[in-house]
Amino acid sequence: MSKHDDNAAAEEELGDESKSIIFSMISQFTRDMDLSRITFPTFVLEPRSFTERVTDFIASKSDDPVQRFVGVVKYYMSGWHIHPRGVKKPYNPILGEFFRSQYEFDDASGAYFVAEQVSHHPPITAMFYHSPEHRIAIEGDLRPLSRFQGNSVGMLLGGYAKIHFLDRPGEIYEVTYPNMYARGILFGKMVLELGEMSTVTCKHNDL
Repeated sequence: MSKHDDNAAAEEELGDESKSIIFSMISQFTRDMDLSRITFPTFVLEPRSFTERVTDFIASKSDDPVQRFVGVVKYYMSGWHIHPRGVKKPYNPILGEFFRSQYEFDDASGAYFVAEQVSHHPPITAMFYHSPEHRIAIEGDLRPLSRFQGNSVGMLLGGYAKIHFLDRPGEIYEVTYPNMYARGILFGKMVLELGEMSTVTCKHNDL
């Protein structure tokens, strides 16, 4: 796929009716307003909840600690390429909502994932992933905070994820999240961007 095709898949241009609805909503917003309590029209929403959205980030294993670290970074970065066409916001989960899934891999191994909305205001999604055969477990939470910023909407992603290699005691990779921005809300094409800082660290291996 060309770079042009990649950019086109990340952009969206709203029709006149949709723009009219957005402008009507935005006229009631103030800068840095918390958007977690706002009900959005369905055309700006993904067809899934935030509890399911976190599965986009669910590594290779090697005897070399540096290669294991690189594998974790690759796995984590690849999840940010999974999104619907254009700019879409996941549905806000209700308190106690959960999402469960089971995965079957080509080598006949499997994995299990569960996410639950443990707080509604502020929104917090807790998650856990386990692959028994591969001896990998992932725990963490996401604490998104949305802010209106004029021609952009920012989603500040608090929380963390910890990746455990269970056959290597003490080897834990801790991941923090970048912020997400939907640009072009008022004018121009709507496009999703990542910003600020995201980190991947492993204190056990000094990486």
